Amino acid sequence: MKIIAFGASNSRSSINAQLVRYAGETLRGLDDAIAIDYLDLNDFEMPIFSVDRENASGIPEPARRFFRLIGSADAVMISFAEHNGSYSVAYKNVFDWASRINAKVFQGKPVIALSASPGPRGGAGVLDAFLQGAPFFGAEVAGSLSVGSFHDRFDLEVGKPDPTLAGEIHNTVSALMAGH
Repeated sequence: MKIIAFGASNSRSSINAQLVRYAGETLRGLDDAIAIDYLDLNDFEMPIFSVDRENASGIPEPARRFFRLIGSADAVMISFAEHNGSYSVAYKNVFDWASRINAKVFQGKPVIALSASPGPRGGAGVLDAFLQGAPFFGAEVAGSLSVGSFHDRFDLEVGKPDPTLAGEIHNTVSALMAGH
């Protein structure tokens, strides 16, 4: 099984990138034949989406590459950063451009949707927004998890969560295996 995984942030020190990497390694622990391609949204920088830009120049190659990578995977794992109650601009821009290729950006793939924040709500707002819109964008949600008070629950220096969170992550990613 091939998985595309990424933190939906352009921060080089993103806690959501840390979370998705740990979740990915947890998944690989269930089946070492799983291949995970970790994406960095900084590799998909392009002009802010607008219809005028699309009409003038077409869809940028980074958006096409992102869409192709999703299409080449068997499943997708995303950990959403929450910026002011919504998606990060970095994710939203890549998503908006890719949706111009096909509104079903996730192309019917199973998706594990995660979110994390330093605050107690754990990015619940952005995760809820994704879960509500997922069916419209071709995402088959296999599991989801919001992680609040991230710094209290995940040791960034060693790259591991506390035992309770480790169990929650294991249960969430295990749902992906149940579908395959």
